[in-house]
Amino acid sequence: MSVFQEMLEKIKAYETIIIHRHQRPDPDALGSQAGLRELLRHNFPEKKVLAVGADEPSLAWMTRMDQVADEDYQGALVIVTDTANRPRIDDERYDRGAYLIKIDHHPNEDVYGDLVYVDTTASSASEIITDFALKTGLSLSDEAARLLYAGIVGDTGRFLYPATTSKTFDMAAILRQYDFDFAGLSRQMDSFPYKIAKLQGYVFDNLEVDENGAAQVLLSREVMEQFEVTEAETAAIVGSPGKIDSVQAWAIFVEQADGSYRVRLRSKKVIINEIAKRHDGGGHPLASGANSSGLAENEAIYQEIKEAVAHAGK
Repeated sequence: MSVFQEMLEKIKAYETIIIHRHQRPDPDALGSQAGLRELLRHNFPEKKVLAVGADEPSLAWMTRMDQVADEDYQGALVIVTDTANRPRIDDERYDRGAYLIKIDHHPNEDVYGDLVYVDTTASSASEIITDFALKTGLSLSDEAARLLYAGIVGDTGRFLYPATTSKTFDMAAILRQYDFDFAGLSRQMDSFPYKIAKLQGYVFDNLEVDENGAAQVLLSREVMEQFEVTEAETAAIVGSPGKIDSVQAWAIFVEQADGSYRVRLRSKKVIINEIAKRHDGGGHPLASGANSSGLAENEAIYQEIKEAVAHAGK
């Protein structure tokens, strides 16, 4: 029996299914989570299927979370999508159910759950959920297709990133056959508020780039207050440095309330997730996150990026 068939049998066996994803959700986290919720509600209307976690205002156009009570976890099946390690799971109650399934496309370094399906060749968790539906014969609804399509588009950078494969296009083509506002969704994902446009200008004005294309920029609490943006909203500019042709890899340091920094690492070709692992983080080879205790560690991370880019150029 394939893992997908095992997953389906578990889904059939439980009356309550609660779906989690990672903190600070992006379109793939919400697309895979809410897309799976809609898929299961569509095929098993008699079951109680819930999505849990904090709502993200900037992605409210995608979906909203459910109110989940502690008692809902009694005898429930819990599924966690798009979350590599347990500390990042949104809502700590994920381990209170009767059975736990992990579905992910990040490197499987934190192996948790009673049943695990990890495909690092998949572009996104939303691609995996789509594949699961097709291979198990579950029927997709228009709403499930909309959410899963948004998740795939989000995690592939509109099909620009190397993780995009021919299978990714096949999955997207199937989802596109369903009835949802494709053009409206595309416009929504390609637009941002005026304050984000001004922040993007700040990033370009303050970006430090060395002779090999290693770049960094720091977003202090003061800067975020100046542009009236939340930490979550700064994610909208994470790809901006990469639009400069000479930039090869970059770090965006986002100051936290306690003076530490959340670090967003991106690269065009140079592997940077090993750098992230050395600084309390991880992720994909070209897209990772890390944590920094302060300015000194920020500088250490940037030096490691500079060394990686310089070495790759030799």
